[in-house]
Formats: sequence, structure tokens, C-alpha cells
Amino acid sequence: MTGDSTGGRTPQQEALAAEIERTRQDLGETVEALAAKADLKAQARRRAARAAAALRAHRGAAAAAGGAGAAALLAWLAARRRRR
Repeated sequence: MTGDSTGGRTPQQEALAAEIERTRQDLGETVEALAAKADLKAQARRRAARAAAALRAHRGAAAAAGGAGAAALLAWLAARRRRR
């Protein structure tokens, strides 16, 4: 051994080792992505959370519109009562 960090490998061997490491990382990411797609329970939780958030946003808008409608109705009733 000459004391270098390559362990006496040739440049071609080093390039091959680097390519193997990149392939391992890519494979690990692919496996994680496939596991996430196969996790139906987690997908259902995410969809439920999105639906709940959309419902909360819709409910807030509906409440504001309903409040405005109620205020308009009360104003109309008050004006009608004054005319009588």
C-alpha cells in the first residue's frame, strides 16, 4: 500500500465504485417512492386532510355569505316595518 485513499484501485475501478454508489442511491430513492405509492393508509390520510382543509375554507366562505344574507334580510325587514 502506498497510503493513498483509493486503496490501490485504478481510476477505472474508482469510477466504477462511484457509479455503483450513485446507482445504490438512485435505487434507494426509487424504493422509497414505490413504498410511498403503496402506502394506501398514508394516501388516505393525506386526501382526508386536504378534504378537511377544503371544507373548512368553504365553510368559512359560506358562513360569511350567510351572514351577509342575514344582514340584508334584517335590513329589508326593518325598512318594510318602517313603511307600515
